[in-house]
Amino acid sequence: MINLGEKQKLTVVKKVEFGIYLALSMDEGEPRVLLPRKQVPEGCDVGDEMEVFIYRDSQDRLIATTREPKLQIGQVAELTVAQTGKIGAFLDWGLEKDLLLPFKQQRGKVEQGDKVLVSLYIDKSDRLCATMNVYDNLRRDSPYGKDDRVKGRVYEMSDNFGAFVAVDNLYSGLIPVKELYGNVELGKDVEARVIQVREDGKLTLGIRDKAYLQMDKDAEKIMAMIEECGGMLPFTDKASPERIKQETGMSKNEFKRAVGRLLKQRRIEIGQYSISKV
Repeated sequence: MINLGEKQKLTVVKKVEFGIYLALSMDEGEPRVLLPRKQVPEGCDVGDEMEVFIYRDSQDRLIATTREPKLQIGQVAELTVAQTGKIGAFLDWGLEKDLLLPFKQQRGKVEQGDKVLVSLYIDKSDRLCATMNVYDNLRRDSPYGKDDRVKGRVYEMSDNFGAFVAVDNLYSGLIPVKELYGNVELGKDVEARVIQVREDGKLTLGIRDKAYLQMDKDAEKIMAMIEECGGMLPFTDKASPERIKQETGMSKNEFKRAVGRLLKQRRIEIGQYSISKV
């Protein structure tokens, strides 16, 4: 079977003026696909084998190409938005005809020039399209272990689960809700630490360092905030967890630990309603 969206080795079964026809074998009943003349290698003859990629041309006919696509079925890749239209965005994937990313398969606003992380799928009309829902095509055999630092793209946000991350644009990762701090946004790249490698190979990630390392960073962040506020922070560790999280990006416990570190270093003093630089 000639598979749409994949590279395959096919046999030259017929030469014509406008190209060559390829099939799985020389048998008469085998389906055939055209490789246009401008892509036919010099000296190619009937019976020769060649590797081609199968997609559809501008008239939705099956067509073969010797060009290297940037994406195949089962893969994940970062592609550039060539243009946007009434039915979605069109992505440059290295072939003559751009790849459609339908509106329904987009996550967030997509504009010309954006780089988007996508997978390939076959729609109900038997056409190749892109989707930003890459979860099923991310690998679970990453080389990373506990406490390794990684980078990845946030491809989905969930109120229940957290931020889904494609580590190295290849591997499946998740920043759980309880580990979400700072500006973690859909479509943006993040740096994280591997908290756990699950039995299924997926990575559980955290934005922040281990507590003893993070405490010093948090303490310096608070001092910088105090400086920016003219030497006084207008709330203390008695403030609500919601306000502390909104103002600092820290949990209340993390904020209290950092404030405690600064107190021990005698760099601040705490009033009834504020924290001041000594």
